[in-house]
Amino acid sequence: MPAAPLQEKYNTSNPAVRFLLNRFFSRLRTVIGEVGPATVLDAGCGEGEILVRGALPAGTHVVSLDLHPQSLAAARQRIGQRRLVCGSTYQLPFASNSVDAVLCLEVLEHLDQPERALAELSRVARQAVILSVPHEPWFRLGNLARGKYLDHRGNHPEHVQHWNPSTLRAMLREEFNTVELFPAFPWIIARCRPETQVRN
Repeated sequence: MPAAPLQEKYNTSNPAVRFLLNRFFSRLRTVIGEVGPATVLDAGCGEGEILVRGALPAGTHVVSLDLHPQSLAAARQRIGQRRLVCGSTYQLPFASNSVDAVLCLEVLEHLDQPERALAELSRVARQAVILSVPHEPWFRLGNLARGKYLDHRGNHPEHVQHWNPSTLRAMLREEFNTVELFPAFPWIIARCRPETQVRN
């Protein structure tokens, strides 16, 4: 089965990119571990990289959701993940407050309506929503330095949203009372608490 477009970066032989990816997943592991979730929804799971990298605490029960059946098939083939759901972040097929944490990694920048997705992520999560996005403009500059997407000035052609820490925090505060940002250059990791948890 050919790799999906987003899988390409994970298979790179570029030592600098491999270093940045390893650091990203190490920081993500820490951010998730501090929540200590027993159940996790990986919304926009792609080919299951979060599980391949061992970024979740041991014993975590994970449900993997993606809009693309071919990505779910790849996740099943790579890691034997059986809890797979085909669905959209705009309308998650799960009950409110049904998992401890929701992950949404490298997804929001692809969405025309990220605020709509955030409302759904918040609805489903009991303890935390953890997400990541490219840190702009550094992400695009890095692509240019590697000779990638030159016709798009370094922008991945599927990225329709762009954030820096200030603009990301402003958007997230529209949905969440508590927003923590963690640098993971050239990405930003955010850990947010749903409104329901804040009130409790």
